Amino acid sequence: MIVYHGGLEIIKKPDVAHSYRRLDFGKGFYVTTVRVQAEKWARRKANISDRDFAIVNQYALCENFGDFRVKTFQEDLGEWVDFVCSCRDGKTEYAQYDIIIGRVADDKVFRVVDMYHQGIWDRERALKEIKVYKAYDQICFVSQSALDKLLQFEAAYEVC
Repeated sequence: MIVYHGGLEIIKKPDVAHSYRRLDFGKGFYVTTVRVQAEKWARRKANISDRDFAIVNQYALCENFGDFRVKTFQEDLGEWVDFVCSCRDGKTEYAQYDIIIGRVADDKVFRVVDMYHQGIWDRERALKEIKVYKAYDQICFVSQSALDKLLQFEAAYEVC
């Protein structure tokens, strides 16, 4: 399977150590199967850093996860939203996994998660709102060993 990572540089040897923010699935190296989504992430990072261009890295992902501990969020949005809020609060439940796969809280979904997280909306209202938005995906490599074994750099290209 081909996956993408949007950023500011070519990353031939990704690592989890450079993740510093409280993201949807905690600290790790994030990729997506959706090329357009990676391009959007890259452009956003370029805008924040006041750069004229960004880079999308392309990788081959081995889908044989073997003995790695994998958490996959399917259709249970309640479990997903609670997990995302926990990670954004700085909790480390994510650290028990090597790989986490599921939806991404894009701009619109993030607003819904934030409303729920702040207690403005209850869980039922938040889940109803989330169902309206198109689901993009993300794969978070939490452990370096999973990242080293399963992800192989293939190419990179510039986006404006």
